[in-house]
Amino acid sequence: MRRQIYRKRGGRSPLLWLLPILALAGAGAYLATSPMFERNAPEIEMPNVAFWNLKTPLKITLRDDTGIRSYRVVLNDGANDFVVAQAEPAEGTRQVEVALRLPKAGWNRKTERAAIRVEVTDVSRWNLLQGNRSEKEKVVAIDTKRPSAYVLANSYKITQGGSALVVFGASDEHLGEVAVKTSFGKVFRAVPFYKEGFYAALIAWPVTQKRFRAWVEARDEAGNVTKAHVPLFVERYRYRRSKITLKNRFLNGKIADLASQFDETADVTDPLERFRLINEKVRENNEALIHKLASKLSTQMIRGWKIRPFYPLKNAKKVADFGTHRFYYYKGRLVSESYHMGLDLASVKMAAIRASNPGKVVFAGYNGIYGNMPMIDHGMGLYTIYGHCSTIEVAEGDEVRRKEVIAKTGKTGLALGDHLHFGVLVQGVEVRPREWMDSHWIHDNIQAVFSDAIRMIKRKNR
Repeated sequence: MRRQIYRKRGGRSPLLWLLPILALAGAGAYLATSPMFERNAPEIEMPNVAFWNLKTPLKITLRDDTGIRSYRVVLNDGANDFVVAQAEPAEGTRQVEVALRLPKAGWNRKTERAAIRVEVTDVSRWNLLQGNRSEKEKVVAIDTKRPSAYVLANSYKITQGGSALVVFGASDEHLGEVAVKTSFGKVFRAVPFYKEGFYAALIAWPVTQKRFRAWVEARDEAGNVTKAHVPLFVERYRYRRSKITLKNRFLNGKIADLASQFDETADVTDPLERFRLINEKVRENNEALIHKLASKLSTQMIRGWKIRPFYPLKNAKKVADFGTHRFYYYKGRLVSESYHMGLDLASVKMAAIRASNPGKVVFAGYNGIYGNMPMIDHGMGLYTIYGHCSTIEVAEGDEVRRKEVIAKTGKTGLALGDHLHFGVLVQGVEVRPREWMDSHWIHDNIQAVFSDAIRMIKRKNR
């Protein structure tokens, strides 16, 4: 009896042992899952640059899941630390953008390298309530010298819708981008020319742009920029405006046939809406392909570039001009409009189309409103297209020779009669074919410019 009573008094209920264990487990689960005790270190995103010009602020981004408690950015010039950014953001701030600038005083301007150190702590209660901490360092080279850039030779003038050539020099120890930029936003890339430090670029003035200005721009890897104006005489040109009346026979014939081929018009039954979509949306998609292909430019150095006048169709007659702004009406109501970006030529049915200059075929297939269309790269960013062909005699990737038959005229795509739509593009911009069909224009604006540039390069390297 006494032994039984002793066990009863001295024994402990299993629940008394279980409660502390459950409490500890609950506390552990809380610590593991509570946002207050998250363990993810803050993120530091620093610019991926090797050079800094000291003028352009370097952007540093700080991020954290729960919030940023404090941060500090330190610059070192090789001898001294400078705290250039330090703060304790408002509660709940999860992202901070820091524009890193040079300290206003004390910095050694002769130093060639700068060390950047970023320290950031979050608001987590982890790490004995101290929070998670991140630190990141980066060393950048200091480069404050602008590149050299100057125009060596260029075409005398450029006409609206036309082309020109620019040859220029550019150099820098850390040279990055060199190009010819324009007032309407188009950037014309350059080809290394003749000797290191010299470049050549064909440029163009789109028909739809009323004003034109161009400059050479050289930018180094630190972001230093030099600009040099291209001294071109600028000549405006008034292109034709054409009013075209749509006929039911055309809408229910050619347009109805074409509509069945395109996704944009597959379910459209209204004849005028089908025409509008083909003339605008389908045209836009077809031209987007042409522009994409014609935007490619080789980076291989060239020592010269010869181009002959284009004469793709023997004994041809012009049936439609380049640059015409066409307005389409039906019973007096404007339905659609577009620009004709090529020169239409016609001779006899299924006439042979020949390559006037050697080049590489970059496209040979059906391209919507342009029908069967070979496209040739002639180098320097100059491309030619041949639309509405009945047959194509070359394949993509072929290297064509001068006078080689590449296709035969036809009326595929948006064409009523057998003819050739001949188009010329400079780095994705449609230009006046007549310039590239004129031997005098080519001599004065292309070959003579290259010859002048070569003479000056030789003189500089004596």
